[in-house]
Amino acid sequence: MKLAEALVLRADAQKKIAQLRQRLERVVKVQEGETPAEDPQTLLAELEHTLDEQTKWIRQINQTNAMTTFVEGLSISDALAERDRMMQHRKLLGDVLEQASIKQDRFSRSEVKFERTVDVVQIQAKADELSKAYREYDFRIQELNWRTDLIED
Repeated sequence: MKLAEALVLRADAQKKIAQLRQRLERVVKVQEGETPAEDPQTLLAELEHTLDEQTKWIRQINQTNAMTTFVEGLSISDALAERDRMMQHRKLLGDVLEQASIKQDRFSRSEVKFERTVDVVQIQAKADELSKAYREYDFRIQELNWRTDLIED
């Protein structure tokens, strides 16, 4: 099995856990004299099984990511951390741009006037550069995921 397939199965388990949680919330309480639409004990058992399955996928994925070389000196785990750093940096710059771009309406000369303290064009260029780098890095990670065999316990 390829790493990318395991990632899909992990995501499926995460979705199933969320669905089971919602189903459980609907049946843990019923009006007196009524019967729940589904057996809560069956759902709890299915939830436990799915959590075990998700944990198995996470362990195998983490082990594979740690043991697989992305580029010289970097594992896939390292590459994921770098990709996350790029995404966080891009988001923070986007937040700065949003604040710098808010137009303030002044209705009289006595109201306080605000001025930008940052170069919006320069920050936008850096944000665009980070977005492009993130996309390219992510593509390379995804490509490697489809070529890498999952390390199984």
